Amino acid sequence: MRFPKPWPVFAVAIALSACADPQPSNHAEGPTGATPMSEPTTKAGFVIENSAVIPIHSKAVGRGYEIYVKTPPGYDKPENAGRRYPVLYLTDGPYTFQVASGLSRVPFSQERFHEFIIVGFSWAGGDAPANSRRRDLTPWRDPEINGVTGGGEAYFAFLKQEAMPLVEARYRIDRANRTLAGQSYGGLFGLWVAFHEPQLFANYILTSPSIWFDQREILKAEASYAANHKDLPARIYLATGSREHPGSGGCAGCDNDMVADQARLAAVLKGRNYPGLRIRTTVVDDGFHETTFPIGLMQGMQWLYLKE
Repeated sequence: MRFPKPWPVFAVAIALSACADPQPSNHAEGPTGATPMSEPTTKAGFVIENSAVIPIHSKAVGRGYEIYVKTPPGYDKPENAGRRYPVLYLTDGPYTFQVASGLSRVPFSQERFHEFIIVGFSWAGGDAPANSRRRDLTPWRDPEINGVTGGGEAYFAFLKQEAMPLVEARYRIDRANRTLAGQSYGGLFGLWVAFHEPQLFANYILTSPSIWFDQREILKAEASYAANHKDLPARIYLATGSREHPGSGGCAGCDNDMVADQARLAAVLKGRNYPGLRIRTTVVDDGFHETTFPIGLMQGMQWLYLKE
């Protein structure tokens, strides 16, 4: 499956965020009312406000990664010095962290969202992004896939034992209100985590999950979990694009009916009647695999963080 390219989507998110987040101008207006423009600089690219990059070398995986962290506007205010914040963890960080930052900027500035910390996990250093995510975000080996698969368990150990403790030691995070978000293979990984160790995250936002992977092995993982548990205490939001299927109304090159896969999994989960499970699903109108994530992420964030 192809994975969406980060820059165009993030550019749109930032442009939209600027519309409702006015800032005082530092320039006097000219006679025509236009604000004079300074010459563009090439010394540095765009920097996300209130963000930091933390390098980490994983013993569990044996590779280097980066962790991207963004705190919300009120984090450093004196009155919030003792406050702990929900956290949104994202796989595929070089793409998803930028999208989450852009999408949350206006809801934060206009106080539409309860504030939360955003954390993105990078791909492995030195690896092509496709190779890193194919290995790290797949829980099983799939002989039908070209390239290395099945590194999900080691990657999970890295997140649980190394990356998350590092972040949560440095930032005031509410460990009872963690959310895991992922797209495509990241969605598959999130489902596996939910059925493998559900108590680690309270919430999941999973878009276009690759349920098809390894002959839909994730459905067997769900059945195994159900056979040994009476509850799945989590909120799970699933979103897939309406065009993510082969045939009429689908997309060229789509080999798997991801819309039907999502519906099948959701029906199974709802049929378990878990007392602690809250699940929402949506099919994004006219959405493709490459375009569903920003819409699904925003809808998932609204479900979890909207001020009523």
